Amino acid sequence: MVGRWLQGQWFEQRRLSPALWLLAPLALLYTALAAHNRRRARPERLAVPVIVVGNITVGGAGKTPLTLWLAEQFKARGWRPGIVSRGYGGEESLPRQVKSDSVAVDVGDEPILLARRSGVPTWVGRDRVAAGRALLGACPEVNVILCDDGLQHYRLARDVELAVFDGRGIGNGWQLPAGPLREPLSRLSSVDALICNGLPDGRLPLSPPRFEMQLQAGDFYRLDDPQQRCSADKLAGRSLHALAGIGDPKRFFRTLEALGLAFERHPFPDHHAYSAADLAFAEGAVLLMTEKDAVKCGGLTVGETWVLPVEAELSPALIDLILEKLRGRQVA
Repeated sequence: MVGRWLQGQWFEQRRLSPALWLLAPLALLYTALAAHNRRRARPERLAVPVIVVGNITVGGAGKTPLTLWLAEQFKARGWRPGIVSRGYGGEESLPRQVKSDSVAVDVGDEPILLARRSGVPTWVGRDRVAAGRALLGACPEVNVILCDDGLQHYRLARDVELAVFDGRGIGNGWQLPAGPLREPLSRLSSVDALICNGLPDGRLPLSPPRFEMQLQAGDFYRLDDPQQRCSADKLAGRSLHALAGIGDPKRFFRTLEALGLAFERHPFPDHHAYSAADLAFAEGAVLLMTEKDAVKCGGLTVGETWVLPVEAELSPALIDLILEKLRGRQVA
């Protein structure tokens, strides 16, 4: 409840609300400590190029679809990518390979989705340097690393940085805990590109190249039998419940509305660990969910459950920019 209230204060207010003024001194302290930690970092370079996908705001903004898009673009151009992630919510701290049948309690929810959808070697670990080395040791054919959500992990040297924003923008513009920013806006002047997932906010630096990202919904697939497919018009008029435990659940609900569906909304915190009791509301109805939620809900749902996949669409100029940055780097 506190987390949801804070999210509302951060993103629905364009200025620091009176309730958050008490947190302003902590935000200044957080800013100083973050800057100190960055100065102290001694980046370690992997044997292959590293592209970091991240953001300076808390919560999801579309990093996972972007990472999947990048993996496909690299494969199409003859590269052999691998993916490294923190594995938020996973209990393992040591580097660990993510497989299609891994469980979220061990490796996190997003890495499972990345491994299943990309088909490329995927490893998780709190220490992204160690995870990257473990991946390369197990899969020496990999010649480029995509680091999902690693913008603030400064021990990992990187060749390209991509900062992602969604429609919530920068919120009230303050750093944690008074606002949603992990780092000040000035940090964006050093990234290689801004990726805007429905971002209307014009308060971002103009210096880095900016690329628009659209998330296109595919056909639904059934949770207990992914081979079964269903278009949105087949679900229209039925009793529908939709759940979303992502950074901005409203984004998923807007997608469903755009598909012409009417439904009951059930937002959950990002990375929520679901139980059967959480999903009891859907008994006798049809349940709709995101792919990120689906990796944690197998065997928990009762009745008909459909999962909506999305694909990122971006200009190929982004991959051209990245390859230009990598040109001249020795590739294994």
